[in-house]
Amino acid sequence: MTHFVNCTPHAITVEGLGTLPPSGIIPRCATVRQEVDASWDVIANVRIVRQTFGEVQGLPEATPGIMLIVSGMVLGALNGSRPDVCAPDTGADAIRENGQIVAVRGFVV
Repeated sequence: MTHFVNCTPHAITVEGLGTLPPSGIIPRCATVRQEVDASWDVIANVRIVRQTFGEVQGLPEATPGIMLIVSGMVLGALNGSRPDVCAPDTGADAIRENGQIVAVRGFVV
């Protein structure tokens, strides 16, 4: 039986599973910020920087029977390298109230 561990900072309600509280484990993508070309330094008196994302940090090692739920950004950065990692499916069929997602029907891998 698979046990889901919510590695996001938010409770996630999953249709058929209930609400999964945050575990306190929050993997993130390393962030690299760099100043852009001088011609783009200031637009309307606002500084502009380029931000890129690097390696995933803080992701636990794989454990049999455990599926880690992470953000879509972290899942994308892993590029399919971890079969034990998924993200909430916040696509068109997510359950919404007043435009806000209140539950998902499953996960993406």
